[in-house]
Amino acid sequence: MLYFLLKRLGGAALVLAIVAVLVFLLTRLASGDPVALLLGDQATAADIAAARVQYGLDQPLLTQFVLWIGQVLQGNLGESIFLQMPVLQALAGRAEPTTFLALFSVAIAAGIGVPCGMAAAVWRGSRADQIVSTVAMLGASIPSFWFGLILIQVFAVHLGWFPASGYGDPGASLGDRVQHLLLPAIVLGVLNSALVIRFTRASILDILGEDYVRTARAKGLAEGVVLIKHVLRNALVPIVTVLGLTLALMIGGTVVTETVFNLPGVGNLVVRAVLRRDYPVIQGTLLVVAAIYVFINLVIDLLYTVVDPRIRLEGRQ
Repeated sequence: MLYFLLKRLGGAALVLAIVAVLVFLLTRLASGDPVALLLGDQATAADIAAARVQYGLDQPLLTQFVLWIGQVLQGNLGESIFLQMPVLQALAGRAEPTTFLALFSVAIAAGIGVPCGMAAAVWRGSRADQIVSTVAMLGASIPSFWFGLILIQVFAVHLGWFPASGYGDPGASLGDRVQHLLLPAIVLGVLNSALVIRFTRASILDILGEDYVRTARAKGLAEGVVLIKHVLRNALVPIVTVLGLTLALMIGGTVVTETVFNLPGVGNLVVRAVLRRDYPVIQGTLLVVAAIYVFINLVIDLLYTVVDPRIRLEGRQ
């Protein structure tokens, strides 16, 4: 297990190093000068030059990269050019809505995807399978912004059941926060459940053909026991994988949904940073998102040994 962890941590460090290089280069290759955007049209050439010196943008790219990596290794992602605060502080202020939105969305995706995928596999070729497969295909094809606008129009404007946008007042209660997140969570959860349905269906179908499933049925076990204890349990590896990757993608990929619902999350922060060419925020946020993605993949690998003891035994050989 120690060798397994060290190997995964080494791979994670390599991935983060590559991400850091790519993020730095891509931000610098983008057109636009953050200092010029910050100071406005009335700024003189001397003002712009002085500001570039202040933020270290006058130095060679290699020097800028080395200085940034040195700060990152010390736990400092730099200071935002426009927000005038540390990037970590800006991320901490936006982390709550994005984190809760991702968790609620994955819970909805799992609650829809796993039962529907199981039903489609058990009744393969039936009308139920065709309906589930069609709905999954539609869910994978519908744009999230369109679905979000439809839900806002129906449930927020016409029925008035949920807020149309925002995250509540600064002193709002947890219940109020959750109410603001329900519609965007439904958008992401329903659309991402399509992938969970397909993976669950394929995984369940593979297990249903195994000999030990036929043996369990031949023993006279109830169908529910066979499905839960023998089929679903052995099909969990790909299901856990897709749910974990879905969570990771949602944390870094809620930009459109947060924009539609005007949520003050990480995605909204990145959009504003890109428009302003706020290099420290872009670099720091993307690096943190990549680190979260790598961490979730590591957790998934560890969960494999829990849901499938055969993997743990193979690692000892």
